[in-house]
Amino acid sequence: MSGLLVIGRTGQVARELQHLAAAQALDLLALGRDAADLAQPGACAAAIHAHRPRAVINAAAYTAVDRAEEEEALATAINGAAPAEMAVACTALNIPLVHISTDYVFAGSGDTPWGPADATAPLNAYGRSKWAGEEGIRVSGATHAILRTSWVFSGHGANFVKTMLRLSETRDQISVVDDQIGGPTPARAIAAACLAIAGQLQDAPEKTGTYHFSGAPDASWCSFARAIFSLTGRPTRVQAIPTSAYPTPAARPLNSRLDCNTTTSVFGLARPDWHAGLKECLTQLGVST
Repeated sequence: MSGLLVIGRTGQVARELQHLAAAQALDLLALGRDAADLAQPGACAAAIHAHRPRAVINAAAYTAVDRAEEEEALATAINGAAPAEMAVACTALNIPLVHISTDYVFAGSGDTPWGPADATAPLNAYGRSKWAGEEGIRVSGATHAILRTSWVFSGHGANFVKTMLRLSETRDQISVVDDQIGGPTPARAIAAACLAIAGQLQDAPEKTGTYHFSGAPDASWCSFARAIFSLTGRPTRVQAIPTSAYPTPAARPLNSRLDCNTTTSVFGLARPDWHAGLKECLTQLGVST
């Protein structure tokens, strides 16, 4: 068997996994779409059988939340069928699978943090597609950890931090919703958590289950934006608006808070401080603070 196999190569978490692997001299292979196309679910399973790794981390997904309303079949193939096929392959090889999921599987009501065992009720096609993937993994019999996270940011790809920085170049004021609350989560922290969980599952498959991992403290998008501009010294003003004033094709959950206590107790992983992660992200981007 070879080392760790990562499905995904260019996404935020996949890039951070490769960075950490290089820094720690880990045996890790990340496969892009050319080698493991999630739109063809069987291709991912075939890649797992071909490489016979000691563990698999699925860091690839369809993440275009609004476009998924029109492409739900494609989103479900990528986020639902492909992870299920990966899990079946992992079951056959008796290796663990770490799969990244989302807070969007919940209804987003109330203000209590969602626990791993709470009832799910996705509000949009993206959430439904991610839920389908979770269920496929659970029924496969694979040793697995489904890691739900939220509001991912890094120096790579498209994310809220980079959007705010770009908008601040040309605008004196930006309107940002203030009634959606969640935990901004550094992609590098998610990558480190995935590596730790994959290692522990190899030795303790009884830790199989669904877990939550998000940054602390919980914040609104508006307060997150203000923190970005405060840290970078940019004069851009942030106007707080309700979600109703910023309609989108896909409904967003208002409550994205995640209860991460089980992750801490089982794997010894504490919620990452997103303020520290934000500073690191800005350094990656070459933005002075």
